[in-house]
Amino acid sequence: MLLLAAITAVCVSTQPIRNGFARVTVESGQVSVVRGVPQALFVGDDVKHQEWIVTGHDGYARFEVADGSTFEVFPDSKVVFHDNPTPTYKDLLNVVIGKVKVFIQHLNGPNYNSVTTPTAVISVRGTVFVVDVEDEDGTTVVAVDDGLVQVRNLTAPGAEPMLKPGDTIRVYRGQPLISKLVDHSGLARAAMRIAEDAIRVLAQRGSGVGLPGSGGGAPGTAGGAQGDKGKNTGGSGTGASTGTSAPPPGPSSGSGSGGH
Repeated sequence: MLLLAAITAVCVSTQPIRNGFARVTVESGQVSVVRGVPQALFVGDDVKHQEWIVTGHDGYARFEVADGSTFEVFPDSKVVFHDNPTPTYKDLLNVVIGKVKVFIQHLNGPNYNSVTTPTAVISVRGTVFVVDVEDEDGTTVVAVDDGLVQVRNLTAPGAEPMLKPGDTIRVYRGQPLISKLVDHSGLARAAMRIAEDAIRVLAQRGSGVGLPGSGGGAPGTAGGAQGDKGKNTGGSGTGASTGTSAPPPGPSSGSGSGGH
């Protein structure tokens, strides 16, 4: 029975990722999808469009989408996957609170995507970048590792700066963006990388797999061993999309129900 279950899990995880879905390739700590109630996510699980991804204080996960692009979700984050789905699924994430790092696949040419927050629209062109929503007011930090990213403030008219590798900008609610707000020194981005690397190290210890480094290249896509063995797997959700009118509650310790 155990062998059959293992074979079934491998078969599921090696199926092609469907358009409009994201698959967990690495996870550690408390990582959930909200389907009426939070359900724990494990390596090989899929999240569909308009579903919330929620991480706890120790939660970290990496996801892959159909075109080969990947994104990392860091601790204490609430993210909506494909918040506004279109036929091409180019509206990748809506970051409500917390931090993500995105690796856009562009081996087949330009791959235009966007990431939104309560205050910003980040338009990307085959690139590696970080989006960090710092508070409930929607203050957003955007930092670029590779490629080009254009940033627009949703809450105030103004310039729409184009960020290059090493650039960082902070978007405040109601304050127009101007080009001189862009930090070109690379110091802020370097500090953010240190924090990212620390989280990856902790996640690696928890899951027993190697994680991508902080460099500009896209990470590998091989799935790892299941982390957070103590997750509650007893329940199942409704499967209903939650929408984005208000953030759902984050999973409390031991409250996830993976349904696995």
